Amino acid sequence: MRKKLLTVLFGACFCFMLSGCGNIGDDKLVLRIANCEEYIDEGYWGEDEIIELESGDIFSEDSLIDDFEIWYGETYGEEIEVEYSTYGTNEELYNQMSLGNVFDLVCPSDYMIMKLMEEERLEPLSEEFFDESNPENYYINGVSPYIEGVFESLERNGESLSIYSAGYMWGTMGLVYNPEILSESDVAHWSVLLDSDYYKRITMKDGVRDSFFVAQCIANEEKVMQEDYLSDPLYYQNLSALLNDTSKEAVDVAEDILSEMRKNAYSLETDSGKADMITGKVVANMQWSGDAVYTLDQAEEDGCLLNYSVPEECTNLWFDGWVMMKNGISEDTRKKQAAEAFLNYISMPENVVRNMYYIGYTSAISGGESDVIKEYLEYMYGAEEGDEVAEYDLSYFFGQDYVLECSKEQTKRQLLAQYPTEEIIERAVVMNCFDEEANERIMQMWTNIRCFDLF
Repeated sequence: MRKKLLTVLFGACFCFMLSGCGNIGDDKLVLRIANCEEYIDEGYWGEDEIIELESGDIFSEDSLIDDFEIWYGETYGEEIEVEYSTYGTNEELYNQMSLGNVFDLVCPSDYMIMKLMEEERLEPLSEEFFDESNPENYYINGVSPYIEGVFESLERNGESLSIYSAGYMWGTMGLVYNPEILSESDVAHWSVLLDSDYYKRITMKDGVRDSFFVAQCIANEEKVMQEDYLSDPLYYQNLSALLNDTSKEAVDVAEDILSEMRKNAYSLETDSGKADMITGKVVANMQWSGDAVYTLDQAEEDGCLLNYSVPEECTNLWFDGWVMMKNGISEDTRKKQAAEAFLNYISMPENVVRNMYYIGYTSAISGGESDVIKEYLEYMYGAEEGDEVAEYDLSYFFGQDYVLECSKEQTKRQLLAQYPTEEIIERAVVMNCFDEEANERIMQMWTNIRCFDLF
């Protein structure tokens, strides 16, 4: 049985400060980190939260930030202070930096990384950071070959994202649904969100990019499911171009679909969909995979088993990655060393487990030669006596043969949400960073949906 996801503690022991605040000496090493809210292990685990693995128990008393400060001092012989602040969305982070807030290390999503690269605002990771012969380079020695391949394949200004960013969390977009109300065939396609049989019983994301992507999937459902399309050697390139089409014609079609979806939906939401699923107000919810895990966990505690589905036509492959800001690092070798040390620290397998257990999302780290991540998977999802057993192949993620023996129900539940199958990722597309004209067109469309399609 899956262990209880730790409830996030509000008002934890982080001091959220803007750069320049406090009485800090000029010679003291200060690392300014900005991350999404509730997106790192904040510690204070309960006594029943010990993760018992074959290689050793994992438990968290203090936050990863606090532990990093201690570890850095012991490892590098220099005291460090982390000024840790949070933001709600990528756009909020961008606005903070535009208003003058200076950070050394931030963790935006895929498209925002592309935008910052285009604006030449990022500091490249050092060659030493990618030195696989150094056993303390936990990131490069532990990152999933699949995730690293995705980062290398995406480019801006003729440069790969892997030069500037280190993967943090990743996942898919899918549907959380109540299997007592909807069947697997009902949620096999995104168009279930338009089904009048579930009028005011579904929710959609209050996010223009997420909802626009789903509308594109619906608009092109028939085309992308045709055999000649699926068998084309350029299938992935074609799918990516199709779903990232921001022409006026494509946006107009998406607006019509979203207008119908908005009228059919119980609500537009960014966070309330989890609670609405748990309480039974809605029976299906467009959801990011990490939030899906939280929803399934909480519902299970209340005695309700929900499932997760990734529609057959396609899905969004999303990821968040750490990047160093050029104006923050400012050619300061001490800061750059500290920033890269932080990335390696949170990539240690034990710390990866702490993060995944605490926030419910899936790390880009597979662990390399360490078996800790695999042990954690078996601890969370391994089949128990009396379970109907299924074999779940995750060789693509670990870069080596690895098949998890799990309970069959987990292939439709938390395990599927955390670690999609290879078949799913083959039809998963990253959303691009759109140009200014496209953004204006899409934002106008979204304003129409949010402000005028109320009934």
